[in-house]
Amino acid sequence: MKIYMHAPFTLIRVIALVLAVSLSTAACGKYAIGNLRSLMAFKEANELYKRQDFAKAIEAYQRSIGHNPEFGISYFFLGNSYDNLYKPGRKGEPENDGYLTKAVENYTKATEVIKDTDPQGAEIRKLSYEYLIAAYGVDKLGDFEKAEPIALKLISLEPNEPGNFHSLSKLYEDQGRYEEAEEMAIKGIEVRPSEPLGYMLLAGFHNRQGNFDKTMEAWEKRAKIEPNNPEAHHTIATYLYEKALKDFRLSAATKKAYVDRALQAEDSALALHADYFEALTYKNIILRLKATTEPDLKKRKVLTDEAEVLYKRALDVQKNQTAADTKKPAK
Repeated sequence: MKIYMHAPFTLIRVIALVLAVSLSTAACGKYAIGNLRSLMAFKEANELYKRQDFAKAIEAYQRSIGHNPEFGISYFFLGNSYDNLYKPGRKGEPENDGYLTKAVENYTKATEVIKDTDPQGAEIRKLSYEYLIAAYGVDKLGDFEKAEPIALKLISLEPNEPGNFHSLSKLYEDQGRYEEAEEMAIKGIEVRPSEPLGYMLLAGFHNRQGNFDKTMEAWEKRAKIEPNNPEAHHTIATYLYEKALKDFRLSAATKKAYVDRALQAEDSALALHADYFEALTYKNIILRLKATTEPDLKKRKVLTDEAEVLYKRALDVQKNQTAADTKKPAK
């Protein structure tokens, strides 16, 4: 899944890469002088961008494009500068909404100008499609009719990239087209079945739809391909615990089964990482929940005693971790 984070720090590494490659070829081509001026303006814009001075960065990126309109990478960063100026809380204000319009214009231009044969620009072209989808998404322009064909185009360009299917899945989900959303999420898994993120996203989708059984099925599949990841097992336990605790429609037998499964999952996590604080903490509270369902007072005490031991152990782990952190040299 692609996470559409528009904060500038997410693009600094891309800027550095593009700048390094671009400057190395600055004197090439028929328009060498224009290219050089364009790249120098691009470098200035990047510095302003990294300082989050987007208004001035826009001016510099525009100069870069003015010197070389074929320098497609500049269109992306120009669009993203406008994107960063947009404030969701001011949606509806003409100037603010205009930033998104200009962002879309320049992202689109980037997809048109950056050539498929340009290895340096390939990733930026891909980002342009992704940010276009985000701009047309429900949180911004809310124009599904324009977002869907872009998402489909991205899938056609990269049919083996699971994140492209997940992007389309989210678009369908936002439109209430849940069957199609599930279908796309599953296709994202199918193109890379060994990647845990796909199962995590599918679990999140089913959880939002209130389908507990399918949610747990996805989490179990994720744990199956990550058997040595304690967090994968712990996550299963947290969902089972929350269900057993809060769903008063459950029968006593089903509630007990969920609690026992949750304990088994935490045992799996602790077998992999004995000092896993979260697993220790959750096993403690799961045992206390189990104790409330136990009619035998002696068995109830055994459970609460075990929970107390785990609670104290979790506190010791936390204390040791805090002490270790304080000893680390300041950066």
